[in-house]
Amino acid sequence: MQVKSEIAGSVWKIIAEAGADLAVDDVIVILESMKMEIPIVAPQAGTLKQLHIAEGDMIEEGQIIATLE
Repeated sequence: MQVKSEIAGSVWKIIAEAGADLAVDDVIVILESMKMEIPIVAPQAGTLKQLHIAEGDMIEEGQIIATLE
């Protein structure tokens, strides 16, 4: 499953690393947009297979952030 950003912004902090086992609503990354911190969470339980972003990256709405399996 691909996790996508719902907003445009910058990657402020990566919380979960590849290989981590995640539960529903576990925070994967925190984005900064318009001076607000927005957590991106796991929509389902699974293993974080890959992150497609790095801290400091600018991302667009709908961009793939991570892959869960």
